[in-house]
Amino acid sequence: MKHVPNIITCLNLFSGCLSCIMMLEYHNYLGAFLFVVIAAFFDFLDGFSARLLKAFSPIGGELDSLADVVSFGLAPGFVVFSFLHTVSAGTFYEASILPYTAFLIPIFSALRLAKFNIDTRQKDSFLGLPVPADALFWVSLIPAINPFVKGYETVAGSIILVLIAVFCLLMVSELPLFSLKFKGYSWKKNQWAYLIIGIGIILTSLFQFFGISLTIICYVLLSVIKKK
Repeated sequence: MKHVPNIITCLNLFSGCLSCIMMLEYHNYLGAFLFVVIAAFFDFLDGFSARLLKAFSPIGGELDSLADVVSFGLAPGFVVFSFLHTVSAGTFYEASILPYTAFLIPIFSALRLAKFNIDTRQKDSFLGLPVPADALFWVSLIPAINPFVKGYETVAGSIILVLIAVFCLLMVSELPLFSLKFKGYSWKKNQWAYLIIGIGIILTSLFQFFGISLTIICYVLLSVIKKK
């Protein structure tokens, strides 16, 4: 039973690899999104099973970080790269390095994970945006806006470039963000987690993919409000 969390982590890594393949081979935003969501489920499940079975190990921690870099760093990096490569064609961005700025996402994701691994302050909350939240923002935002960028390619590319800078800085920032780990089922102990879940359900129902991206933004804003 002690190997169960590591097996689940490997499934997280496998899902991340499949998300990358969805973009590299098929340019399929929906497929990439689905496999990142599956990876996020396995990421939650490996931590849950490790706590349940008390099966913590140094190799498990290292494997978890490796899986997260692929699933929540490299996979969204490929999604954003594919989008920027497409929208830059025929614009003044075409001969620029704009599409390659997408790979700042896996670089800063790795930095975020390295900081988290050595930071003893992040037991019950986070400092900086967690990499799964960053990944979900990107893999939902790109398919949401992709059908509407025709004729606005330069504007879209510029906005994404700014968002890359903002979200990369958020990942390595000292901004306190509340954790979604539940402490029982009471409202009092989990009100912020329940609130963001409720907001997420409403926004996703109304705006589909874009609703998920908006939920991540709301998560950051609510954390700022909570801090105050």
